[in-house]
Amino acid sequence: MKKVELFILAVISLVALATRLYGVGNPVADWHSWRQSDTAAVARNFGKFGFDPLRPRFDDLSNIPSGKDNPMGFRMVEFPLYQSVAFGVSKILPGVSLDVILRLVTITASVGTLIVLYLIIASTIGQLVAIVSSLVYAIIPFGVYYGRVILPDPFMVFWAVLSVYLVMIATDRKEDTSHSAYNVEIITKSEKSAWSKKAWGFIVLASVAAAVALLAKPMAVFLLLPVPYLIYRRYGFSFSSLARLFVYTSLCILPFWSWRQWILQYPEGIAVYTWLFNEGNIRFKGAWFYWLFAKRLGDLILGYWGLIPLGLGFLVLPSKKEGWLFRFWIIGAILYLVVVARGNVQHDYYQILLLPIIAVYVGKGLVFLLQNKVFSRFISLQLFAVSFLMMLAFSWYTIRTYYWINRQEIVDAGKVADQMLPKDAKVIASYNGDTTFLYQINRQGWPIGFDIDKKIAMGATHYVTISPKDDDFETRELIEKYTVLVRNGTFAIIDLTKPQKK
Repeated sequence: MKKVELFILAVISLVALATRLYGVGNPVADWHSWRQSDTAAVARNFGKFGFDPLRPRFDDLSNIPSGKDNPMGFRMVEFPLYQSVAFGVSKILPGVSLDVILRLVTITASVGTLIVLYLIIASTIGQLVAIVSSLVYAIIPFGVYYGRVILPDPFMVFWAVLSVYLVMIATDRKEDTSHSAYNVEIITKSEKSAWSKKAWGFIVLASVAAAVALLAKPMAVFLLLPVPYLIYRRYGFSFSSLARLFVYTSLCILPFWSWRQWILQYPEGIAVYTWLFNEGNIRFKGAWFYWLFAKRLGDLILGYWGLIPLGLGFLVLPSKKEGWLFRFWIIGAILYLVVVARGNVQHDYYQILLLPIIAVYVGKGLVFLLQNKVFSRFISLQLFAVSFLMMLAFSWYTIRTYYWINRQEIVDAGKVADQMLPKDAKVIASYNGDTTFLYQINRQGWPIGFDIDKKIAMGATHYVTISPKDDDFETRELIEKYTVLVRNGTFAIIDLTKPQKK
């Protein structure tokens, strides 16, 4: 890589880093705080109950996620690699908040994805497209926000994209060395043999990266779709091709399969997931098209105007070096939206996986406008500037609200409860099933009221609510029966171990 190219990549990476540091110290009470709280709780509970990634635990003891009471709070979804890394870093930086460290791990993964994406594009399409696409990935508001959240998805995306890049290196051709990802030239038989060994090494490394991605979140499989194509393109339908694909597939799937078998021992910790695919038969319905392609892709991610360069990017013919590489990413993206139909409609963070693909084609479209020789160059440059700036502006108009803390009272009540309650307290934090309140209190328990006597029998010691008014029937009843520790206009904390004296 030339010094100028390295400098440009460094500048774009610093821009990506700087934008993602915005709000890094905010409490975990912003957009999708429920899912973020569950993820963060696993890392925090490593410190409380001991580091045991085979038995991760979060704060929710209820039957809401799995349909079964979960007295130990097991969280048997994705393998907690992301949380394990953050927990390890927290031991090195004990003075830094774990929430901040979790966000910093996400930021590192997001910037790492940008760098690898740049290398992939530069070695297949060209440096200019790599620069523009990387810049899009760096500053697009949707990507900035989700490039610093406490979720395993950005971590997963990094390892999946890295795996594709390593397979590119392993399958690089001699005749393409002028733009080679590895920039190695094979001349003699001995050098060819040495390169063959290195190629196998890169296949193994790629499979390890893919294994990490799948463990972090199995949706990574859709980003790995170009891998069979890259191997086939290099070796054709041959023993070499099948052998490499077999090794790659076996090594990346075995850890994921082992984890899925292991968690069957803890059914109470396995969240119900079948709804993700097609609950309500939403696939290919009008709502599916509207939410995914109009609201999410058109409005939220691309701010309407980004659809112009995206469409142009689809029309640009691929280079010989590029081949069908990015087209297979498009196929993977479409399959992902089709297979995980309800999950993508329900939650916008599911589209984190699409960001590298979107960045590539928006970058190709913007470069087409810069280099256009078919239409008016003056109009093309204007369209480039307007579509790029409007894309950022309209996307940010919505994304800025994602940083807001809309229920500050749960943060305030959580701080007071955390200071007052015993460390081993089990809390009913009534918040309509949302575990964000529990996370703020820093205790395990139940995120919803009802059946209070049953929860007390299961170990509940305290009740915390942000609805302390007299018109809240449940709170009023508990205040009459048990000792009230705190009650003001914002929240109430009730000790369920101390009945009122009659």
